[in-house]
Amino acid sequence: MDKPTEPPPLLVDAMLGRLCKWLRLIGYDAVYANHWPDAQIAARARAEGRLVLTRDRQLSRHKAIHCLLIDSQKLTVQIQQVITALGIPAQQMPRCPQCNTLLVNATHEQAKPHVPQYVWETQSRFTYCPHCDHYYWQGTHWQHVQSTLKQVQENRKQNL
Repeated sequence: MDKPTEPPPLLVDAMLGRLCKWLRLIGYDAVYANHWPDAQIAARARAEGRLVLTRDRQLSRHKAIHCLLIDSQKLTVQIQQVITALGIPAQQMPRCPQCNTLLVNATHEQAKPHVPQYVWETQSRFTYCPHCDHYYWQGTHWQHVQSTLKQVQENRKQNL
């Protein structure tokens, strides 16, 4: 049986900032091109072999780069389109939603000075970003992420 192919690294244009953060949480390597001109997006995509995600029809027709035109404005539909087109990363290692760096595990004690007291007392698993030194835990926001991803999966099954 063939090993599933890994999705390409992504370059997400300014129209899709919220989608970019969600894709990073799922494990996609996604660079955010906030306020970049099309020429800079194209140059970086070519240099790094990145697939451009865009809602810009003109950019999506750029001959020198590979693009996925995102049709919807609705986040769950956008996530579903990306997963359908590219698959889910085999190594679902979450990335920092702010800077795209792979998150690493942190001990309970390492997290203590960086998280609110209540969080430290009620959570046992923490990750952090070694680039921006931000700590993460699976609180109520993570439940929302899981709920949204479940909705995306259910929608995919209905559309198959």
